[in-house]
Amino acid sequence: MIFIANLIHLLLQIYTFLVIIKVLLSYFMSPFHPIRQAIDRLVDPLLDPIRRNIPPLGMFDFSPLVLIIAIQIVDSLLMRIFYSLY
Repeated sequence: MIFIANLIHLLLQIYTFLVIIKVLLSYFMSPFHPIRQAIDRLVDPLLDPIRRNIPPLGMFDFSPLVLIIAIQIVDSLLMRIFYSLY
């Protein structure tokens, strides 16, 4: 059971890292670059619903920040559930 909890924790941390990479690459890399398109295909399905509910404020898009906070909350809750079962 602990192995599953650690695996889920690792996957959520990797996804958080991908969100951060997406934000950084959006400043420096063309949207048509294959690496950026691959990361966009992984991250955009979770960012799009947030973007529909939280519009950008001027030049700033807060949806990646909201997604990172949501991932951390889910991670924390799942870890508490898994460790309470053990």
